[in-house]
Amino acid sequence: MLQEFFVIAYILLAPFVGPFADSLPKGRVMVIANLMKLLGTGAMLAGLNPLLAYGMVGLGAAAYSPAKYGILTQMLPLDKLVKGNSLMEGSTIVAILLGAVLGGQLADHWLTGSLYAISGAYLLAVLINLLIPRLPPSHKLESFNLVMLFKDFTRATRTLMRDADARFSIVGTSIFWGAGSTLRFLLVAWVPVALNIHDYSTPANLSGAVAIGVALGAVAAARWISLKTINRALPAGVLIGLAIALFAYSSNLYMAAACLLLIGFLGGMYVVPLNALLQERGHESVGSGHAIAIQNLFENFSMLLLMGIYIWLSKLMIPVVPTAMIIGLLVFTAISLLAWLRIRQSH
Repeated sequence: MLQEFFVIAYILLAPFVGPFADSLPKGRVMVIANLMKLLGTGAMLAGLNPLLAYGMVGLGAAAYSPAKYGILTQMLPLDKLVKGNSLMEGSTIVAILLGAVLGGQLADHWLTGSLYAISGAYLLAVLINLLIPRLPPSHKLESFNLVMLFKDFTRATRTLMRDADARFSIVGTSIFWGAGSTLRFLLVAWVPVALNIHDYSTPANLSGAVAIGVALGAVAAARWISLKTINRALPAGVLIGLAIALFAYSSNLYMAAACLLLIGFLGGMYVVPLNALLQERGHESVGSGHAIAIQNLFENFSMLLLMGIYIWLSKLMIPVVPTAMIIGLLVFTAISLLAWLRIRQSH
């Protein structure tokens, strides 16, 4: 339920956060979004229902993402876009790694302290956001009328989905992040069953292995893949599902960590170039903020779908190890189909 309250913000706000990010200097949008996250963690510390407080953090995250990635198209030339995404993704993953490991340790010893740490991190982020150069709005809107914004979002979605490159990127990244979100939930249930370890820190540390892999994959993508050679990302994407299926039957902690490192590496090589492709296509058509908001909508629908499949399999009393394998095979099938369609279209 916590995850759903977080994700629902991305879905409900998708028509509005893109225009919001494109109509204001993106650095200022990031300040406002981080203040909302800070308000959410403060509300949780003050005793507000955790679902509502986490929903507030979700509101901030939904507004932050289009500005964070959309700003790259205003600061970098096209030939540096994959490299810029690699640095952005890599630094984000380092933060996720530190947060997962430190959060797991804190949660084992002082749960409230972890919330204080998160609040401090958001406050620091607000202060750092103030140092971002003040860039001009990329697409000013004549009106913030909600009906007009929804129509604008619908028009932008149609425009992107008619573009073969944008459609490929949106679908491809949605499958990846749907799988990643489900894998994080699987880890919490899988570790006690497969490894007989019963604490909070081990699943968090294993999530850190995925994060390290994504950071390494992002570096590899920046070195070997460009917008002109985007199809080189496809083999890595296809192998992600098989790596998840292999991970499901890991018999010890080191094997599990190695499999998750591999999943992360393949994911970094796959998703970073696709993100760059969407930013380029979005910047040329509907605005990069619009494009990222639309991408977030599809990605979060994918998360809800795959998590729904996971919950359904759990209700059928299917053990967690076969469940993980089924999720891996679903991801393999989906990305394989996407790769086949992409190659067929290229020819």
